[in-house]
Amino acid sequence: MNRLQARLAGAFCALGMSAGSAAQDGPIPVEIRGEPGNFMLYRGGEPYPIRGAGAETLDDLASLAANGANSVRTWRVGDGSILDIAHELGMTVALCIEIARERHGFDYDDEAAVARQFEEARETVLRYRDHPALLVWFIGNEMNLEYENPRVYNAINDISRMIHELDPYHPTTSTTAGMGGDLARVMRRRAPDLDFLSVQVYGAVYELPEMLAEVDPALPVMITEWGTIGHWEVPLTEWGAPIELHSSAKAAVYQRAHEEVLAPMRGRLVGNYAFLWGQKQERTPTWYGTFTPDGQSTEAVDVLHRIWTGQWPGNRAPLLEEMRLDGRQANDGIRLRAGREYPASVAARDLDGDSLIFDWRVMEESTATQTGGDIEEIPPRREGLIAEPGLAEIRLRAPDEPGAYRLFVYAGDGQGAAAHANIPFFVDR
Repeated sequence: MNRLQARLAGAFCALGMSAGSAAQDGPIPVEIRGEPGNFMLYRGGEPYPIRGAGAETLDDLASLAANGANSVRTWRVGDGSILDIAHELGMTVALCIEIARERHGFDYDDEAAVARQFEEARETVLRYRDHPALLVWFIGNEMNLEYENPRVYNAINDISRMIHELDPYHPTTSTTAGMGGDLARVMRRRAPDLDFLSVQVYGAVYELPEMLAEVDPALPVMITEWGTIGHWEVPLTEWGAPIELHSSAKAAVYQRAHEEVLAPMRGRLVGNYAFLWGQKQERTPTWYGTFTPDGQSTEAVDVLHRIWTGQWPGNRAPLLEEMRLDGRQANDGIRLRAGREYPASVAARDLDGDSLIFDWRVMEESTATQTGGDIEEIPPRREGLIAEPGLAEIRLRAPDEPGAYRLFVYAGDGQGAAAHANIPFFVDR
């Protein structure tokens, strides 16, 4: 019997309950059972294979459930309403208690500040520990990113111990950006109270077996973010713009990552959450979201739908085959002359035979330097540069001001789904 099982048994005994008889209007016990290489998450005494994704807004939950997901992860608690909405949809929530990051200036040697943070976390646990939608507690997100002071994990351990004292029903973890033997040993030594490790990987997902080779196999692992290739993992133009995959190439990454890595590692892994259900600005408005800025679903949604349900959705998103600007592709380092016109084209098709609706846009290149998904400003759009933006082939007039820009194209099917691509370009005088 592991530590969490022992706590659960004691709690149920005190309440005169068995592990599978928790009232549906109160906490539903969650635990990890098994042995190295054969772990499984249980909820209410039954196996609970996570079909999940991270979502930034409450509006995304209904579509997440409609596509076959049973769980959502968060990066903060907010007002807690996500628990109520998820419960109504038959979903669970991996709820993240946001704690301060060293890269934002927090000092984990400041005992008074750490104590205040502990008390804030305690209030959160007392408020939400009995909610039936609660699945697990995340204590902080990627606290190892750009950190130097390992005492952050002592603080995490103190919060985890407090949670286990107040809430015997839900496991604790803390998510990390990547993983290796050194980090795992730091966490094992300083935060031994955590019930499992949570790792976030993008392009490095294909190296996950090697990444975890130095990690104690007795520690269950959850993948709490995975998806497309990260903007820090791709080639750059000579002026430093990252080259983004188009929507169909991203969908292929999701599918391959699941089939070749995540599914075969079941047993070592106790679940995973794809990133990101919805849309956000992070280097571009399309990089990580599975939906466009206008709310249209992309091919990545179709792939996740199939992973979660075993079937493709009734309406498939358009496929994007190629985008060109001045006869060249995104990795060709395209430089244009200010004020001159250039051809651009996109090749896309729809599996359902829907007629495609095209939308071309020009935006200034992002100058964001934030890391870890911190909020970024949306770069300004440049209007009036495309005479007929509804065509598959257009003429682009390069902006008059020198600098870095991106040309975006969206190909919608008129049924709520779209493909997209973009090309960075630099304007010279």
